[in-house]
Amino acid sequence: MTWFTGLVVYVLVWWTVLFAVLPLWTRPVASPERPEHFPGAPERPLLWRKIVLTTVISALVWGVIWLVVESGVISFRDPA
Repeated sequence: MTWFTGLVVYVLVWWTVLFAVLPLWTRPVASPERPEHFPGAPERPLLWRKIVLTTVISALVWGVIWLVVESGVISFRDPA
């Protein structure tokens, strides 16, 4: 795996994990103070915590992908 391929795989894994982590720890606002506030929006989105968690999980998943590709278990170069 080249550095560019590794970077592309990491970005794709990161975005996928982000969308899986975003719904965690969310509670909608029971009664919004302003009428323009969307009632389904989370009270405390905790975005920094979710970004850090996404980065850690993505690094672990990317490491597993890298190990599988580099070990030769799955090869995209050799015809079967």
